[in-house]
Amino acid sequence: MGSVFSRVFGAILRAALVVLLIAIPSALLPETSSDTMQIAALVAIVAAIFTISEYSARYPSLVEFRDAPPFNRIRFVSLFLTVFILTLICRSRLDPTTLTEFFGVIGSAVGHVIDFPYSPVSLVVLMMPKDSPVELLASVRTAAGISYLVSILSLAIFVLMLRGQRWPGRSEAFNVWVNLPTFDPTKGGDVVARLDRDSAINLILGFLLPFIIPAVVKFATDAINPISLADPHTLIWTMTAWAFLPASLLMRGLALAQVSRLIGDARRQAYAEAQDDGLLVV
Repeated sequence: MGSVFSRVFGAILRAALVVLLIAIPSALLPETSSDTMQIAALVAIVAAIFTISEYSARYPSLVEFRDAPPFNRIRFVSLFLTVFILTLICRSRLDPTTLTEFFGVIGSAVGHVIDFPYSPVSLVVLMMPKDSPVELLASVRTAAGISYLVSILSLAIFVLMLRGQRWPGRSEAFNVWVNLPTFDPTKGGDVVARLDRDSAINLILGFLLPFIIPAVVKFATDAINPISLADPHTLIWTMTAWAFLPASLLMRGLALAQVSRLIGDARRQAYAEAQDDGLLVV
């Protein structure tokens, strides 16, 4: 009973944090339209229901690495910081305060530092139409630089945890069924080989997406009107998704590679013990 209550309480707490994340731009940006607030409220309700259903259930259906913290916590903190900082930067242009202007100056400096030739931030700026105002280009550069920096830092933290062998926890066995609900270990093929393949695909996509997305948008500009990044809400969520999704794929690829190594080590240890006991024919 206690474990069920703890799981439900944790699910409600996580849902509240997700609602807070989605509500940040609408709550902090001045002159937010009623339509935007209604859309944010609807998305927040759906996200809260999904979070509660996933984390209160004994076995999740979509959320991966639910019982292997802090994988999802690092991703959520990265997402939260990106949205919060970008919101403060956008607010500094509409309703400047000491705090918002501080983040605006820091964001502008970071954007210029990361905006070197052929960098992802540079490609994001180049995807903008040629007649874009200088102020809009500066806003896009700043938002892209901040979001990309936060994603890199979150990825670096997870890599350090892997190097220190602190993920996943060694206190109990890693439950593949709970932590990889979309992965069927009974499906054809060797589990280790399939995990290595999925890891490689995620790593390749995570590395290439920051470069591919601006190139695709630039290529399609003549046929499709690009998303208007002049709107602060659109700028915040677009730049957040552009940086967060590749970093999330990279983290997932590294996590799958680590799980593959754990399964391989356990398999070799089992074979060695069976051979020592004379149960395995050499």
